[in-house]
Amino acid sequence: MLELRSYLSGQWAGGSGAPQVLLNPATEEPLARASSEGLDLRGALDYARSKGGPALRALTFAERGALLKAIADAMQAERDRLLELGIANGGNTRSDAKFDVDGAIATLLHYAEIAGGLGARKFLVDGEGVQLGRSARFHGQHISVPRQGVAVHINAFNFPAWGFAEKAAVALLAGMPVLSKPATSSAMVAHRIMEILVEKKVLPEGALSLLVGSPGPLVSLLGAQDVLAFTGSGDTGARIRSAPNIIRESVRVNVEADSLNAAVLGADVEARSDMYELFLKDVVRDMTQKAGQKCTAIRRVLVSKQIHEEVKSDLVELLSGLKVGNPAEEDVRMGPLATASQLAEARDGIEKLQGTLAFGSLSPFPHKGFFITPILVDSPGDAVHEHEVFGPVASLLPFNDNSAPLVVRGNGGLVSSIYSQDQAFIEQLALEIAPHHGRIFLGHPKIELSPGPGTVLPQLVHGGPGRAGGGEELGGARGLAFYLQRVALEGSRPVITKLIG
Repeated sequence: MLELRSYLSGQWAGGSGAPQVLLNPATEEPLARASSEGLDLRGALDYARSKGGPALRALTFAERGALLKAIADAMQAERDRLLELGIANGGNTRSDAKFDVDGAIATLLHYAEIAGGLGARKFLVDGEGVQLGRSARFHGQHISVPRQGVAVHINAFNFPAWGFAEKAAVALLAGMPVLSKPATSSAMVAHRIMEILVEKKVLPEGALSLLVGSPGPLVSLLGAQDVLAFTGSGDTGARIRSAPNIIRESVRVNVEADSLNAAVLGADVEARSDMYELFLKDVVRDMTQKAGQKCTAIRRVLVSKQIHEEVKSDLVELLSGLKVGNPAEEDVRMGPLATASQLAEARDGIEKLQGTLAFGSLSPFPHKGFFITPILVDSPGDAVHEHEVFGPVASLLPFNDNSAPLVVRGNGGLVSSIYSQDQAFIEQLALEIAPHHGRIFLGHPKIELSPGPGTVLPQLVHGGPGRAGGGEELGGARGLAFYLQRVALEGSRPVITKLIG
């Protein structure tokens, strides 16, 4: 069985304790094992701070961007192998594995392009300078410089490639070394990426570390110059934020957590219209892509009471044509959930929703694997606004005149979407729900190759208020701010002008 070792302090190291076994979620076949027990995490952080940090800060943005391009090229060269690992270890169909790996490569290339625009600087000049007194020589200027700690990234199980890349791309471009901690259950993709980068010597020494296995005391070792970006459950995010050193040292923490995303079909939309068909397609895709294991997946489907029954019938028809099974088979459209615990939690969550099962079954599959059918719940109880079922599960909610109160009952989301051609309705609803979301998707059938609401694009912010974690990632150059320290320079204008170039 393959042993997944961590890459810390410039070398590969295996843990000494009882390992966690990684499985193929479609067959429950053991694939690999990993342990982090006994690893010197304090030493690994110090190594990254003393080696990787200075090496990255010595580079210009353009030079850091060239590193991102090199990472993307190295991943592209091994793309087929990464897809195979995503299918075997993640339970992904080939299409879902592409969604993860190609999204990672595209994000790296996007930030490499941003780096080209930032050019030969090593820090950012923030806005225009200001005159501070009667004399024009008394001047102020804000700049943003790389922090001198480590960017610790704790990623979720569902996107082992994209989760790694979307965080690492921004941190490395900002000039901070990264310690990446993938979820152990699906870590084979991230581990192979690290192997590729080490083999090809893509990055400066200490710029990127990988921890496979339990994070152990990692969070408790962070200090004032470090940052922590976490993707996972809201409960874990809250525990991280409440750690004594996080509070004492004011460690920057970004959390991307739960989200009860909604899709609203406007009352103006007629059945069989292009807008109607787009809405159905996006709902079904979000329910079944990655077996619904996306933080941006549509969980609540809001439609007017007049068209409720027709939408339900059409969704049931579309879901009925999907084959669920081993993603290694070409005609399978949806694979299993990632782990046995994810399957158990999904089943429990569906029971909490209390609505009528319009489509799907909770009966166990007659073979091994962590499988569940797509589940469409009709007219659920209040739990639908409180509990996210992380799987191929969506709930159909009929509304009368105003859908906004239902949407915002989710208490903060990553993305919700609106499908309508009534401009007044769009404007009213979008502005009412915008304060509760990180992104609003406005569906339109004339958008060519629309990726739908479930696709996170590096040009736009990813995050949301309330239960979604209160964080913000990506957003093009905006994402750099999390890894930079804004400082005000105050003094002689000629001195400051010379300093900033």
